Amino acid sequence: MVLTILLTALALLAMTFVVVLVRAAIKRRTDAPGPEAVILGAVVNFFDTLGIGSFAPTTAWLRFRKMTPDSFIPATLNVGHALPTMVQSAVFLVLLGVHVDPMLLVLCIVAAVSGAVVGAPLMVRAPVRVVQGVVGIALLIAAALYAMSNLDLMPIGGTATALEPRLMWIAVAGHFIMGMLMSFGIGLYAPALILLSLLGLDPRLAFPIMASACAFLMPTTGLRYIHAERIDLRIVIGMALGGIPAVLVAAFLVKEMPIEPLRWAVVVVVLYAAALLLRAASKRDALTT
Repeated sequence: MVLTILLTALALLAMTFVVVLVRAAIKRRTDAPGPEAVILGAVVNFFDTLGIGSFAPTTAWLRFRKMTPDSFIPATLNVGHALPTMVQSAVFLVLLGVHVDPMLLVLCIVAAVSGAVVGAPLMVRAPVRVVQGVVGIALLIAAALYAMSNLDLMPIGGTATALEPRLMWIAVAGHFIMGMLMSFGIGLYAPALILLSLLGLDPRLAFPIMASACAFLMPTTGLRYIHAERIDLRIVIGMALGGIPAVLVAAFLVKEMPIEPLRWAVVVVVLYAAALLLRAASKRDALTT
């Protein structure tokens, strides 16, 4: 019953999101997306489905290639990856959702969305320098998490499909905070996986929770970001077009592959991008970037 409700709500939200995005693109006379944005969306969402995460590598590439101003990155990430993440959520809910405690799943989704609703207006009004600094620090944290994963320093997790009330509310509070940080372009997957694993949940069952939390919060905040000035709809549409089929390929055809070497490559690229962002944030002319 809960699974059916979530999938129905996800479908309705996706349709609404597409309509609003298309109307905004037409109103702004947005050009057709370039091949680089489409390829970027395909690559990062393919590996996101396999557990790499999409926000940190996308931020690194956008910054490295100077595809959009720094202050445009959080909104571009949340809107551009929304539809692929919604597809990913539907896949994980169908494949693994039936094994997750429905109460834990729903409460984490609601908490993440609530946090994002609080964080979105803060990001929209934040000075460019603040956005640069927050995203730069987030990339440093992401690089550390990637390195920890490769060095087997991440929590192993347990075998539980549900959490006792005290631990469940810790998970809910954590998802509220992570949802708020998502508004600034800080990915939820890695910290959520760590938190749920530390609390004893089976790590495999963290995927439908993580994907669904992001799938509901990204379009929720995205409906606000779409109309903001600090967003690049051309890149957004390109990432969505490339990301959706890539998710399906990763989920149903590839399923798993060695990704440790890729994580080390991502660490290097992400650290470089973080250095550029923090350097820009420290300069007086950051407001013009």
